[in-house]
Amino acid sequence: MIVAGIMSGTSADGIDIALVDIRGTGNALPKLRLLAHEGFPYPAALRRSVLAAMNAQSTSTAELARLNWRLGLAYSEAVRATLERNPMKLALIGCHGQTLYHQPVAQAYAGARFTCTWQAGEASILAGELGVPVVSNFRPADMAAGGQGAPLVPLLDFVLFRHAKRGRVLQNIGGIANLTAIPPGASEDETQAYDSGPGNMLIDALMMELYRKPMDAGGAVAATGAVLQAVLQKALRHPFLRKDPPKTAGREQFGREYAAWFLAECHKISKRKQDAVATATAFTSASIVEAYLRFAAASMGTAPVDYIVSGGGARNATLMNQLVALLKPHNCRITTIDAFGMPAEAKEAAAFALLAWQTWHRRPGNVPSATGANRPAILGQVTYA
Repeated sequence: MIVAGIMSGTSADGIDIALVDIRGTGNALPKLRLLAHEGFPYPAALRRSVLAAMNAQSTSTAELARLNWRLGLAYSEAVRATLERNPMKLALIGCHGQTLYHQPVAQAYAGARFTCTWQAGEASILAGELGVPVVSNFRPADMAAGGQGAPLVPLLDFVLFRHAKRGRVLQNIGGIANLTAIPPGASEDETQAYDSGPGNMLIDALMMELYRKPMDAGGAVAATGAVLQAVLQKALRHPFLRKDPPKTAGREQFGREYAAWFLAECHKISKRKQDAVATATAFTSASIVEAYLRFAAASMGTAPVDYIVSGGGARNATLMNQLVALLKPHNCRITTIDAFGMPAEAKEAAAFALLAWQTWHRRPGNVPSATGANRPAILGQVTYA
């Protein structure tokens, strides 16, 4: 079965499409093969609308409705373009959608306390435009089972990367950084996964504010700056970093308000723009390593660990060099997911292709040990063509 996975992450920089051949029988773990992958940046106007809607203090129902449908159009255009470049017969689509708000911890509202989440992108547009059934809205079923609705990539990590004798850490660095830790010989229930803190989100925000650029390509700006240790140490005291897993983060913790605070703290010490970017990059790498050492390293025992990085952060040479320096003393061999046959940007899209396949076959897609759910759950909603 050929499934298209669609992913647009918290960086809100664009859409990744993965075409995946997935096969399986009975209760055995499926096997999958990446056939093609394409990336599409958001048009500037759409990216502005997405960023404005994320964790917004106020907006209008008309704006949100239009954004939901506009994203559906963008997703369908991206899938169609991918199929034009890589012709094949598509059977199913799995679409994560664009997260506008994610509240994994219960809060009071209108006389009740509950968790909630919202991923925009109208699935009916996709199904209607492409004539293929669509599985979308994956997070709520896990949250209804007591989970945090994230991370949802660990099933793919376990299917592809478990190893009898080596520990495996799958570190994704998108807008938010998250990891999956698979001890040698582990079962699915022994797999840990959680968000570690900011990935590219803070770096990107500072680059846009200071340089009017969407990202620090290759980490070139950070490489010319000095890390402001006082700011770094203050940032590392953020309460999210010390919270026990399962845990998830987003723009609610590390979005525009946090970026404004971080930049103000940097400017108290240095007005050099590159120093702020260098400090943000060091914060990302340090929080990633702290999250691994604090919560997952002990489960690896004395086994060697393959620390496998994916997401846009894998292309940031300064960030990767910092991870090598910090993790090498802890028996970790740092590499990117490309070395295992999957482009760094394709992994999350491939994960939602797999989750759609699981849902289509009425199989659970969450890993309760990762999300905190009290049971396995079939994820998502099916929109038929």
